[in-house]
Amino acid sequence: MAGSAIDQVQNSEVLSATFNGQLAVGAGMIALCVIIHGAGLFALQRAMHTERMEERLQAFSPLSIRGSIFTLLIVFALFFLHFAQIWLFAFLYDWLGALHGFPESLYFSTISYATIGYSDASIHDEWRMVAAIEGILGVIMLGWSTAFLIRVMGRLEGRFQKTD
Repeated sequence: MAGSAIDQVQNSEVLSATFNGQLAVGAGMIALCVIIHGAGLFALQRAMHTERMEERLQAFSPLSIRGSIFTLLIVFALFFLHFAQIWLFAFLYDWLGALHGFPESLYFSTISYATIGYSDASIHDEWRMVAAIEGILGVIMLGWSTAFLIRVMGRLEGRFQKTD
């Protein structure tokens, strides 16, 4: 099938890599994403523990309108952290020529990170291991965010119960 997306990827300029090269790129992306995610969660934690914010947090129930808005803001912040990492992988795939254009790279990165399971047949053979690493990293980062959110909600609930 001439002209298909796979043919276009295979015919474009792709930076070549050995298996060890793919692992090295993957390890670099892991380190970068862990730093970004950790710094983001640290910043969120610090923002929630200012003296002024501590007073505000004690004043509302997790199930109130204010509590729901607070939770929504935390969720959006977590989404932002994940999107930053997804976009980094998308820029990497685009720069490497592993996929056909940035829109496809962004889509592929999003579903790989979220482990939805888009066929890896669309990514060039030279870079499939990086995509697999992104999927594993996505599971870990999503788990880290889930643990953070549960911890925040548990603290809100604990504060609310102490004031009853």
